[in-house]
Amino acid sequence: MASFNKLKSVLMLALHWILHGAGATDTCQVTVTQPKFQEADYSMHTVLLTCTFSAFGCSLSPPQVLWFRFLTKKHEDLCTPECIDQQKYKVHLSENNILLQISNLTVDDNAVYICGVAFSDSSSPHSKQTGDGTVLTKAGVEKQHSNRRLGFIFMIITSSLLFLYSATVFTFFLVYKLKPKLLQKSRNEDQRTENCKITSGRKIFQAIAQELQKQRYTEHCQQREDLEDDTVYQNR
Repeated sequence: MASFNKLKSVLMLALHWILHGAGATDTCQVTVTQPKFQEADYSMHTVLLTCTFSAFGCSLSPPQVLWFRFLTKKHEDLCTPECIDQQKYKVHLSENNILLQISNLTVDDNAVYICGVAFSDSSSPHSKQTGDGTVLTKAGVEKQHSNRRLGFIFMIITSSLLFLYSATVFTFFLVYKLKPKLLQKSRNEDQRTENCKITSGRKIFQAIAQELQKQRYTEHCQQREDLEDDTVYQNR
């Protein structure tokens, strides 16, 4: 941060040196404002950096607009005021709004971009000011893969939840449809069990009755034989 502030001071001195000249308006005061951060998606190829300024006591002529960028170990003059690469950098000025258009955006363009405004016909030290800088960040391939991975995981979770929901609904549907049949089957089985019990009881009763009838027939035959034996004995 200290090196960045030192660089801003150097840029301000260079700005004063480039645009130094005697001016009639010594009360000119300029204020420059920039957003602190701007993030570009990995799919973006063009980005617009915004910068606004206000001028008090300055001439009505349009100011000169300058753009610099601060990399890790160096700074570059992008537009002072002519852009070094007019295919990649373009400056748009509309009233108090300034836009820097960066084309063919890559991760190598990640840097701090500083906007400068200068009224060259003024000798006031406040007629040439810079903003605090905008940190431009473009997401790389790693974030793209990360987003795809998160999307894939989300798709799997969603599919699993849909499968569980479908299975639950299907189960309730089967139970609702098969419940009457299951109840009827249970009643039929109970009826069969009851019938089997009744039939079994009848068979047992019939067996007992047949056994009693056999016993009675045997006793009857035995009594007849005894009577015949007594008759034969008396005749003798």
